Amino acid sequence: MQANPRKILIIEDEHDISRILRDYLVKNRYEAAIAVNGQDGLQMMDMLQPDYIILDIMLPDMDGIDVCREIRRRNNIPILILSARGNDTDKVLGLGFGADDYMTKPFSLSELLARINAHFRRYDSVTAEQEHPHLLRLGNLQIDKKAYRVTLDGNEVSLSAKEFELLFHLASHKNQVFSKSQLLDAIWGYAVYGDENTVTVYIRRLREKIEADPSHPSILKTVWGVGYKFNHE
Repeated sequence: MQANPRKILIIEDEHDISRILRDYLVKNRYEAAIAVNGQDGLQMMDMLQPDYIILDIMLPDMDGIDVCREIRRRNNIPILILSARGNDTDKVLGLGFGADDYMTKPFSLSELLARINAHFRRYDSVTAEQEHPHLLRLGNLQIDKKAYRVTLDGNEVSLSAKEFELLFHLASHKNQVFSKSQLLDAIWGYAVYGDENTVTVYIRRLREKIEADPSHPSILKTVWGVGYKFNHE
């Protein structure tokens, strides 16, 4: 763990859950703060500049999805959504507004910690890699790993951290096919815990942002029965 502990903001109105989460994270060498509603969460985010946010989807003053969307409008802090609603519609909706991960209540504290740890391991690994070029130019697409910046035809493309990491990983291995499980492990770091539908959602979101025709992608190609690849001649 780093000398300065990572800061995690918990936006959760159920006091028992938020306190258990805070105590568990502190025990595992994170700093943790609690906001009991969406407005307080947004104010604390601006004040504390956390490294990670755990966000309940059901809040007393705002819908958690609206909070997620506002957080993403301001910055790329990774967001894990907690929800008592376990259907796929909620999951796709949450990820579609910029969440990086999703867990359904009741949840395992050890699994939650594993996901958070995996995120930071992956982040540290990406930022520490010096042997690979940090700038990729692929046709009219430019990907700058150091700046976490993507431009298409000279115009910046707004991506979340996980969207960027997925795109960079595929582009760094152009024309190589990866299964959903491999991508889940490479980007999220926990294939054993993850839902492969998360990869499907992120591929769709990337296509909507970089493909001329997302319904008929020419860059992020599906290899049926296998997975996905970054197509480059």
